[in-house]
Amino acid sequence: MKVKKFQAVTMPEVMKKVKSELGPEAVVLNTKTVKARGLFKRFKKDLIEVIAAVDSFDSIQKKEQSSKSSKALNSNETAASSNEAIMNELKQLRLTIESTNDHSPGSGKFAAWYEHLIAQELEPELAASIVESIERKQGTDHSGQKDGRERLLTEEITKRLNPHPFGHKHLGKTFVHLVGPTGVGKTTTAAKLAAEAVLNQKLNVAFITTDTYRIAAIDQLKTYAKILDVPLEVAYNLKDYEKAIEKYKDFDLVLVDTAGRNYLQSSYVEELNQLLKFNDASETFLVLSLTSKYMDMKNIYEKFLHIPISKVIFTKEDETSTYGSAINFLVHHKIGVAYLTNGQNVPDDIEEASPDKMARKVTEGYGYA
Repeated sequence: MKVKKFQAVTMPEVMKKVKSELGPEAVVLNTKTVKARGLFKRFKKDLIEVIAAVDSFDSIQKKEQSSKSSKALNSNETAASSNEAIMNELKQLRLTIESTNDHSPGSGKFAAWYEHLIAQELEPELAASIVESIERKQGTDHSGQKDGRERLLTEEITKRLNPHPFGHKHLGKTFVHLVGPTGVGKTTTAAKLAAEAVLNQKLNVAFITTDTYRIAAIDQLKTYAKILDVPLEVAYNLKDYEKAIEKYKDFDLVLVDTAGRNYLQSSYVEELNQLLKFNDASETFLVLSLTSKYMDMKNIYEKFLHIPISKVIFTKEDETSTYGSAINFLVHHKIGVAYLTNGQNVPDDIEEASPDKMARKVTEGYGYA
C-alpha cells in the first residue's frame, strides 16, 4: 500500500492532487486542517491536509505468480480478499469525509465558483479571496437567486479592478506611444485607434513609426495612412522623431508605432528611451496579448518599468477563452486597461475597456453570468 500526504487550500483542490498522483482508486485515511507555511502564510489561510493511500495490487499479483505451492497461493488469495475488504471500508470513509461540509474557501456550495475561477487561471489566493467575500455576503444578500449570484461574482472581480483608471478619453495628450513585445498587434491597434479618431471623432490624426526593423510594418502602416488620408513619418533615429514631433505638434492625436522586439533583451527598452520622448504631452500604452501567461505579462511589464506606462491594451481577445492571467496581472500591478481588441478588422475589432467588461470576460459562459 502506497501512502502519501497532500496539502491544498480547499478540499476539492487537495482531492484533485490525490487523484492525479495516486489515481481514482486512492482512498483518504485522514484529513485535518493545518497552519499555512511558506507562500500561503502571508494570506493567513489554513490548509487542508489529507493522508491518502492506494493499494499496490501489482505487488500482490507478482507474489501470486511466484508462488510454488497451492498453500502459498491460497494465502495470497486470502490476503487479497482481506485487502479488498479494507479498501472498501476506506472508500466509505473517503465518501463520508468528502460529503462533510467544509468551510475552507471555495468549498461546499461555493466549490463550483472557486473551480471556475481556477479554470479561468486566476491565482488560487485571488480566487479564494473572491469566493470568501461572496460567502460572507451570502447571509445578507439575496444571492440564493441566480441574478444575485451573477452580480456578486462579477462585482467582486470588478471591485478589485476599480481603483485603477480604465478606458481612454482624449484629454489633451497629443502623442500616444504603443510599446510592447513582438507579435502582439501594435501596428494593427494603431490603425484601429486612428480609424476611430478620424471616422467617429473627426480628429486631426497623424502616424509616426519607429519600427524600421520590418519593412512590412512600414508598408502596412502606409496602407492604413493612405486609406484614412492621414500623414505618416518614419523615424530612424531621435533626430527624425523630434522633427516629426515638431511637424505634428498641432495635431489632435499622433499615434507612435514602435518596433516589437524580444522583451528579454534589455537593450530594447534602452533603445526606446533613446529614441522617444516621454513627457506631459504624451502617454504610453503597453500592448499585451491575452494569450500570454501571467508570468510573461509580469516579466514584460517589469522590463518597461523605466518607461511611464499609462495603461495597457489587451489584444487577441478572440484567440483565448481564459482571462485569469489578465486579472492576476491587473490586480498585482495596479494598472488599468485602455482598450480590448478582438480581431484583425479595422476599425471594428476594438472596444474601450472597463472593470466590468474585464470581470465579465471571466464570468461569461458560466452559470453565473
